[in-house]
Amino acid sequence: MGVSKEQVESTLRSKLSPSHIEVIDTSGGCGASFKVEIVSEQFEGKRLLDRHRMVNGALAEEMKDIHALSITKALTPDQWNKQQQSQTSQPAA
Repeated sequence: MGVSKEQVESTLRSKLSPSHIEVIDTSGGCGASFKVEIVSEQFEGKRLLDRHRMVNGALAEEMKDIHALSITKALTPDQWNKQQQSQTSQPAA
C-alpha cells in the first residue's frame, strides 16, 4: 500500500511547521515516489544535508512505503523570500 500526497504533506506540516510546502506525487498515483519543496524556520542554521535528514526523519514511517523522495528545495523563510524576489525582479524574455 502506497502513501498519499496528503499523508506526506500532513506529516511534514505537523513535524516541521513549514511556511510553504509543495508535495507532488511523481509515481503516477501509486504513492511510491514524491517531490517535495519545503520552507521552514526549523532549517535556520542547518546545512542542506541536515535539512534533508530532517525531512527524511520526519517521514520515517512513510519512508517504509516510499521508494523515491526528491527534496527539490529545503529552504529557510529568508532564503525563500530572496529567491522569490529575484524571480519576480527578472524581466520576462
